[in-house]
Amino acid sequence: MATPVVTRFAPSPTGYLHIGGARTALFNWLYARHTGGQMLLRIEDTDRERSTEPAIAAILDGLHWLGLTWDGDVVYQFARAARHREVAEQLLASGKAYRAYETAEELNEMRAKARAEGRFPRYEGTWRDADPKLAPAGVPYVVRIKAPREGDTVIEDRVQGRVAFPNGDLDDFIILRSDGTPTYMHAVVVDDHDMGVTQIIRGDDHLTNAGRQKIIYDAMGWPVPEMAHIPLIHGTDGAKLSKRHGALGVDAYRAMGYLPEAMRNYLVRLGWSHGDAEIMSTEEMTTWFDLSGINRAPARFDFAKLGSLNAHYMRAKSDDELTELLLAALPHLPNGAAFAAKLTDGRRAALRAAMPLFKDRAKTLVDLIDRAAFIVAERPLSLQPAAAALLDDAGRAALARTLSALRAVEPWTAAATEAAVKDLALREDTKLGALAQPLRAALTGSAASPGIFDVLAILGREESLARIADQVPG
Repeated sequence: MATPVVTRFAPSPTGYLHIGGARTALFNWLYARHTGGQMLLRIEDTDRERSTEPAIAAILDGLHWLGLTWDGDVVYQFARAARHREVAEQLLASGKAYRAYETAEELNEMRAKARAEGRFPRYEGTWRDADPKLAPAGVPYVVRIKAPREGDTVIEDRVQGRVAFPNGDLDDFIILRSDGTPTYMHAVVVDDHDMGVTQIIRGDDHLTNAGRQKIIYDAMGWPVPEMAHIPLIHGTDGAKLSKRHGALGVDAYRAMGYLPEAMRNYLVRLGWSHGDAEIMSTEEMTTWFDLSGINRAPARFDFAKLGSLNAHYMRAKSDDELTELLLAALPHLPNGAAFAAKLTDGRRAALRAAMPLFKDRAKTLVDLIDRAAFIVAERPLSLQPAAAALLDDAGRAALARTLSALRAVEPWTAAATEAAVKDLALREDTKLGALAQPLRAALTGSAASPGIFDVLAILGREESLARIADQVPG
């Protein structure tokens, strides 16, 4: 019977959940679900100075928003320090590790000598085979692993293929610091073993760590998990991903108004493919995802593609669904709280009625807020410069005549108001735009909006006539 798959996502809480970490979490989550296994979550908080509670909270919140759940309780690496020391002691007892007593000055001299001789700076193993009786009393020591010195350490990676590390390049690295705390390299191996991790899926910036970590697995006689090192994400220009490309936290994408299902779909296509499929449901991702579909070349982050994908998911929602989604997201969107504070029951109804006009052109939830701003605008409206220009003396005079015509409209519908304004334009032998543009400015405070007769219907008779009257002189 095959061993059940156990993956893990192991972020360091020294900042937000960045986009690369989110993709790594998604790949681990999908592979676990695809195989009927589990994904575990470990917070690697051993860097006590940089690990913070707000960062941990941001990581957990980001995963929840993306819909990525984990199995079991969160494991906190720092809390397992005693276990890490226990394994280091076992390696000492078995002769697979040793105590080294060099001072910082001695290590610096060792590195300087290597550079002067044209060699790569590395620990030379001074205490590797030394008689323990020679250990200086009362001097702090570190614990170093005895790395093999001949041949290669080989990783059979599911993405990178066979990767061989010459053992001559892998020195006896530290597994326990002089203060008794474990190094990252050691703690990761112990935790992955104890948590039963069978598959390690992570960025290829960890590939060089894999060789060193295998040395610890081999020294303990533990099976090495299958590894898959994913190429990193680059910008559209091929350069390493930076903030200008999109190297932001998941919370930033939430604040920009992207939907979690669109983010999942976009992230899964950053470095993985299933034929020509671009748009796929979470169920389809789970069914199709396999490590063989991961590409070796770096993926390129493209905001335009993300926006197009998000627009697709927004259009696919019913008007009711999208309205409720927007209302729920308001606390997380710029100006969302101010927008929510102005939403009376009547304005909520108007927002729902307007949704068909908004969603076909909006790419994000923030776009929806921008397009719906006129619904919650307080009287008298603050006019944008272009709208103010439309309401010059001639514009206001035209608006006064339009107001008179609209007051007679009954019932108040888009079709009825359109007929009334067109009739006025016909009687005055003027273009419809000469009446409609000042009307748009008075109703929305802007020179651009959805169809002006739809706006009249959305705002309703009382609010529409009041906004127009605010801009009519006398």
